[in-house]
Amino acid sequence: MLMGHAAAPLPCRLVAAAYRDEQEAADKVTRLGPGVDACLFASPVPYDLARRSGVLTMPATFVQLGGAALVATLAKAAMDERFDPRRVSVDVVARPDVEEAYSDLGLSAAEVHTREDPGATGTIAAYHERLHRQGSTSGALTCLPMVAERLQTAGVPVIRIRPTSGAVRTALHTAALLGAHHRLEESQLTVVLVEVPTLREPVRRAAPRYWRDELRLSLHRLLVQESNRINATVWPIDDHSYLITATRGSVAVATDGFRVLPFAARIRDELGLAVEVGVGMGRTTHDAESHARAALARTQAGKQAQGFAVDREGRALVPPPRMPPAGSTPLKPKGVEVLARLAAKLSGGDTVVDAEGAGRMLGVTPRTARRLLRTLVDEGLAWPLPPNRTPQPGRPRQLYRLIIEKLGSR
Repeated sequence: MLMGHAAAPLPCRLVAAAYRDEQEAADKVTRLGPGVDACLFASPVPYDLARRSGVLTMPATFVQLGGAALVATLAKAAMDERFDPRRVSVDVVARPDVEEAYSDLGLSAAEVHTREDPGATGTIAAYHERLHRQGSTSGALTCLPMVAERLQTAGVPVIRIRPTSGAVRTALHTAALLGAHHRLEESQLTVVLVEVPTLREPVRRAAPRYWRDELRLSLHRLLVQESNRINATVWPIDDHSYLITATRGSVAVATDGFRVLPFAARIRDELGLAVEVGVGMGRTTHDAESHARAALARTQAGKQAQGFAVDREGRALVPPPRMPPAGSTPLKPKGVEVLARLAAKLSGGDTVVDAEGAGRMLGVTPRTARRLLRTLVDEGLAWPLPPNRTPQPGRPRQLYRLIIEKLGSR
């Protein structure tokens, strides 16, 4: 911490997270959360524990304990009359690093025992103690403070492998560069394309245009509200699509790390619309938009309301979700069948229904009817109309115009 600002290649703020045992490393990373751009661990052990626990969502590195650190420890062992550096046990440090250090010193590593897997403190201490009791080693070189304490208590000669000042400076330099790159990645330009299949469908019969115009206004207002939350901007492209410009970091928050579509859930819940979404990143706006269009094309080719996120190299960040195997879930009523049943019950040429009326005609609850009407919207068999606002209190009725003429085309 004291040498940090002098060693870092660019201005940064260091946040200390001290622990008594390396097993606490994962919890410390979780507590720091997204407030840090990179993690620097004191040794490979806490780094490996944090990595295995899956809490590392940012770049991370550790202070190297091989190389100069191991050579310095061997020099201490050579000056300690209890040790023969050619007959020791070493933990954590990789075997190739051990052999390289011995080769640089002109020593043989044939009788040097190594254990690379960190494991539990008691297990590693028992490993060193067993070898010493058997006479296979003169002592232990350990990277773990708790192991050193146990071996001292057990009467086993032990020397801590401590990082050199040069190793700490190098690690700080690397961590600062990783953090800066991560910050740049988070601010990377990202474009989100949103298309509405319902508004893309041509009108096949004379119908009032006011509902389409109000639907566009409602959708635009909703997208502006959602975009303001992530400091993004919205631009209408045409009658059925919108372009949102944001940063990778803000879109990652809105999509739970690119696991769910942005904006889609609220649009479906409030407007009854299914949308197609493509997310693209790039070094320029043109590149990001091109990648977003490629992602959108994949979405449309898949014939499902699930978007792709494409990085600036054109690679998909998240693959499309696997479809459940046939027969694993009960089949839902097809939209055409529902539309045909409703059309048979309609009279006087009226094609506008709400959930209550559709429920009576289908013999289901209003809640089920509302879900079926949304299915019709998703399949382009119905258009959601502006809510029918009345002076009475309560939720306004959501009306749907059934596209009866589609029955003749199927």
